[in-house]
Amino acid sequence: MITSVSGRVGKWVTVVVWIALLIPAVMLAGRLGDVEENDNAAWLPGNAESTAVVERAERFQLADTLPAIVVYDRAGGVTPEDLAKAQADAAAFQQIANVVGPPADPVASDDGKAIQTVVQVRKDKQGWEGIGAVVDAMTAIGVRDADGLGFHVTGPAGQASDSIKAFGAGGGLTTITALVVVVILLLTYRSPLLPLLPLLTAGGALLTSEAVIYLLAKNAGLTVNKQTSFILTVLVFGAATDYALLLISRYREELRNRADRHEAMAYALRRSGPAIVASAATVAVSLMVLTLATLNSTKGMGPACAIGVLVGLLAMVTLMPALLVIVGRWIFWPAKPAHGSVAATGSNMWSRLGSAVSARPRLVWIGTAVVLGALAIGLSGLKADGLASKDQFTNDPQTVVGEQILAEHFPAGSGDPIYVVAQAAYADQVRTTLAAVPGVAGVTGPMVKDDQAIVLGQLADEPSSQAALHTVDTARTRLHAIAGADAQVGGNAAVLLDTQTAAARDSKVIIPIVLLVVFVILAALLRAIVAPLLLIATVVLSYAATLGVSSLVFDHVFHFAGAEASFPLLSFVFLVALGIDYNIFLVTRVREESAQLGTRRGALTGLTATGGVITSAGLVLAGTFAAMASLPLVFAAELGFAVAFGVLLDTTIVRSVLVTALTVDVGRWMWWPGKLFRKLDPAATPVAGTPEPVLEGA
Repeated sequence: MITSVSGRVGKWVTVVVWIALLIPAVMLAGRLGDVEENDNAAWLPGNAESTAVVERAERFQLADTLPAIVVYDRAGGVTPEDLAKAQADAAAFQQIANVVGPPADPVASDDGKAIQTVVQVRKDKQGWEGIGAVVDAMTAIGVRDADGLGFHVTGPAGQASDSIKAFGAGGGLTTITALVVVVILLLTYRSPLLPLLPLLTAGGALLTSEAVIYLLAKNAGLTVNKQTSFILTVLVFGAATDYALLLISRYREELRNRADRHEAMAYALRRSGPAIVASAATVAVSLMVLTLATLNSTKGMGPACAIGVLVGLLAMVTLMPALLVIVGRWIFWPAKPAHGSVAATGSNMWSRLGSAVSARPRLVWIGTAVVLGALAIGLSGLKADGLASKDQFTNDPQTVVGEQILAEHFPAGSGDPIYVVAQAAYADQVRTTLAAVPGVAGVTGPMVKDDQAIVLGQLADEPSSQAALHTVDTARTRLHAIAGADAQVGGNAAVLLDTQTAAARDSKVIIPIVLLVVFVILAALLRAIVAPLLLIATVVLSYAATLGVSSLVFDHVFHFAGAEASFPLLSFVFLVALGIDYNIFLVTRVREESAQLGTRRGALTGLTATGGVITSAGLVLAGTFAAMASLPLVFAAELGFAVAFGVLLDTTIVRSVLVTALTVDVGRWMWWPGKLFRKLDPAATPVAGTPEPVLEGA
């Protein structure tokens, strides 16, 4: 049925249908930013304690506000004129939309070198963008007539503002990703025209995906944030182009065998379609498992990225074939595949590699596994327990500089307290208990309204530091012990702690389920048990080696302070799902060849036939994820590096060496208990009355 999209009439119908889809998609995709939720509190599960505090604190007008900590500094010491400017600025800040109430009076530091003003900013429907506008307006006021006085906005509002600017700096991410795809396709096909079709098709898939996600976020409660948006861009371009490469490779092969390009495309779709669909299904289903996450940001990322992969698949098996048959063979210029011509193969690098692997397959796969295991040792040094605010950027925006100045001259936790909401009757006991918690530098309140009271605690440590999170945990333990108080601890430090707790839980639950789902898909595709188990084992080993290398690079090359708590889970889902992708491409071709040649010869033929296209696909995907480094965010740089390195490791070593060696060594047992298992290799056909020999080499 799918082959009709490239028929003589079907190709035109397909293009018209896609044009009709893209017209509204372009308009809807541009509105995706309107439904993004970039506030950390919105990412938490409904049962998180800090979420409950946000709801209970609404009566005190503390919900939906973030403190902006304004810091002035002068190396030689602030002057009375500087303090007067800070007071005048505070009055001017009140005129900015979404500034809540009069700011706190400016306070000079004990050393006389800095001034601090705390301004409460309301988060409106524009989210981080709205906060960014407030911070920009405050900055314009603060730098005016400064006369050498330093001015910075830090704290949660400053962090939100610089974060949205960092994501905005990735406005060229789509352009960079597209350029990476074009360069790699030019190197692969050496055709100046052919890369245009995958690029246009992937771009259409991205716009359509964003339109669907917008509708779901607006009408079905799907949580989407900037993190999801930039991952969606690189995933759709990378995965969709991978599917295009596999299809184009088979189509070009069939153009040499058939005079009619419509027949060539129909056959190419029939032969490559199952592998492409299985690959996309594996990635999409693995991503959908993320809906089991308690962290809303992770839960929303799953279906959003799955939609991107499935729309990319749809585009590459409908629009792409239609465009290819419409333009004809000339799109491959200058190396057009003429009917009856023979592709230049000869003793290429893949056949030579296959020969080398088949000489001592058991030694090769054991040696490769040992090397990968050694690389995985670095995993023990991975610090994925969250990043402090100052460590989240690869550059030094004003929030980081301001935080450093604040730490030099003021108590580290000033301006960003923790909130304790409790029954009003227990307010004094709650205040006394909170004040006695190690790491709490001071207590304000209680404020009482109706039957509820709120107490604010100033942290002795920077609110996003591990020390501050430990203080929050200790405070919760002690306050929960007050019977009848119903005390709950919130605030930005509590939100971060709850985020890390949820991320750790999600990793423990989701990783085993993803492995089970991948196994079921592979078993159904290959009609075997042994092959899926071995393939999953190789990809998990590749994942461990990738994280081991990544840990060393993050620590000793990039000098990052650590990684976000969600990093291991997200890197696992992408690396395992995408790593299985390339094994599916290889092993489905090996299975096809094994039916005619036997498993051992089929493994080598499959490697030779797919080596080039799979490596090119790996380069495309690695390049698109590496483009994430254009964002000045540590999380983006780390995830981009890990996925890019892991994909290259998988396509060049795991798939071509480890999987091939295992297949040659295990032989027909790869397909146990399927029908193909009962087909003996021609070279291993037993003599009557003798057992089949067990071969160590090919």
